[in-house]
Amino acid sequence: MAAEPSPARSGQLDPSVPPSADPDSLQAAEGPGRTPGERRPRPRSGLSYALLGPAFVAAIAYVDPGNFATNVQAGATFGPLLLWVLLTANVVAMLLQYLSAKLGVATGKSLPQLCRARYRRPVVWGLWAQAEAVVVMTDLAEVVGGAIALHLLFGLPLWLGGLVIGAASLVLMPMRGRGRRRFEVLMAASLACLLALFLSQVLGTGAPLSTAADGLVPRLSGAESLVLAGGIVGATVMPHVIYLHSALTSDRYSLSLAPRSAGRESGGPPDDDRDRPLRHRLLRHVRADVLIAMSLAGAVNVALLVSAATLFHPDAPEAADSLAAAHGAYERLVGPMAALAFALALLVSGLAGTSVGMYAGEVVMGGFLGRRISVLLRRLLTMAPALVVLAAGGSPTGSLVMSQIILSFGIPFALIPLVLLTRDPTVMGRWVNRRATTVCAWMVSAVVVALNVALLVSVFSG
Repeated sequence: MAAEPSPARSGQLDPSVPPSADPDSLQAAEGPGRTPGERRPRPRSGLSYALLGPAFVAAIAYVDPGNFATNVQAGATFGPLLLWVLLTANVVAMLLQYLSAKLGVATGKSLPQLCRARYRRPVVWGLWAQAEAVVVMTDLAEVVGGAIALHLLFGLPLWLGGLVIGAASLVLMPMRGRGRRRFEVLMAASLACLLALFLSQVLGTGAPLSTAADGLVPRLSGAESLVLAGGIVGATVMPHVIYLHSALTSDRYSLSLAPRSAGRESGGPPDDDRDRPLRHRLLRHVRADVLIAMSLAGAVNVALLVSAATLFHPDAPEAADSLAAAHGAYERLVGPMAALAFALALLVSGLAGTSVGMYAGEVVMGGFLGRRISVLLRRLLTMAPALVVLAAGGSPTGSLVMSQIILSFGIPFALIPLVLLTRDPTVMGRWVNRRATTVCAWMVSAVVVALNVALLVSVFSG
């Protein structure tokens, strides 16, 4: 995807990690400076598993409760019709997450930091405001989804379930502070748990391959399918983790092989080329990280949509009304264990997703504004809209789907700066995008903007 040189054969680089870098950084896997007792990776291995992880944190956002709501609604209402939208959105997400991760590796800075360094203040403040709105909408989906899960499992009132989810996320955040690797392992385990639960659902329903094949032909069926397609895009391409992924890789793969000039501090490419072979090796790991994590997330979403299409369309259309109705339909059509698996998966996705959302909120404010607020204050501010929705007694599932539609409008504001920066040789140096990569990214931007315009026309025209 990027114009990346062949690495030198020496392989004798000995990077030192700056004090601010994460202790579970590149050095722990690639060379001297490992923590005491840590095993040295096998030289014959072409892939160091110690370097996998950032993409798994990002991938959690692609299997959040918003995905549950939109995929169940899409499958129950239209069968497998919109499967092609889901698969396309997942491929697009792979491209965007790779570009974000590559930006962090190539520059040592996050996307918000580079925007602050290179754009005028009004633009930066505008980007920050919409990014915070994206984080709030994301958190609404996670908290509402987790509250629904607690209601299904234990009968808790929705507002109380929302408070429990918010408090639980505060417990998880210190884990990330004590060691990013632990947080990454927890998110990877959550993703594996979700995949196992939904694969069991698909196997339990006996969904034929023809069900999935029917959804591979690109087509829509009326305005409602267009709205759901927009919701799938909003749920599958998550703007907040585009910001977050660049920060994860810039921190995790921080290098200090040589002094950086003022040009580097203003967002330019590395001034010293001695780290090129190592960066090339890092980008190989980044590609593997993104491919594995996003493939797993895509498999979860496909399993969810296909199982909903097989079970609920057209015999149980009421499952599209709410996640609670879908839970009841699983119990009635498959059995109590299937319903329990669905509720547990919803709880895991809500807890993991809200933790990732809080992390992204820190990156957004710190990168765009250079400021930070306490974790508790951020938790209260982002959770407030979700608690209002839950206490008001409206449709929580409807608010989930609407949040995903709103999120789709935030995608261009993350995507366009990402493409502009990764195509700029003054930012990326020799790691600048290939022309074909840039063309694909601009095409994705155009399609997303066109979809948003079509959604607006559809909504306001009734």
